[in-house]
Amino acid sequence: QVQLVESGGGLVQAGGSLRLSCAISGGTFSSYAMGWFRQAPGKEREFVATINWSGGSTSYADSVKGRFTISRDNAKNTVYLQMNSLKPEDTGVYYCAASRYLSGLIVVVVSNNYDYWGQGTQVTVSS
Repeated sequence: QVQLVESGGGLVQAGGSLRLSCAISGGTFSSYAMGWFRQAPGKEREFVATINWSGGSTSYADSVKGRFTISRDNAKNTVYLQMNSLKPEDTGVYYCAASRYLSGLIVVVVSNNYDYWGQGTQVTVSS
């Protein structure tokens, strides 16, 4: 059984930074593309960032480009999201997800193509 556990969320002032981590167990991490999504109160879940199996390809939502960085450590079965210059509109529950699509060779933007999801971690950015 594949399990994803996020950590690193919290309360931060605007302009601050947080680093989210997502540890995966029970699966073959190096064959998954990984992604981060978020959901703000009253809004639909939205794509934030994705990374392919090797870390050689990444993609970001326009709203976070230049501020967020996704990375992975296949030896630790962990994916990270470094979030800098945080804004109040970044507030929400952040979810980690794993995709088996094409064995992780390409980045995956569409949430329906993800197979496994974590429980989420809350990020709150105060103004």
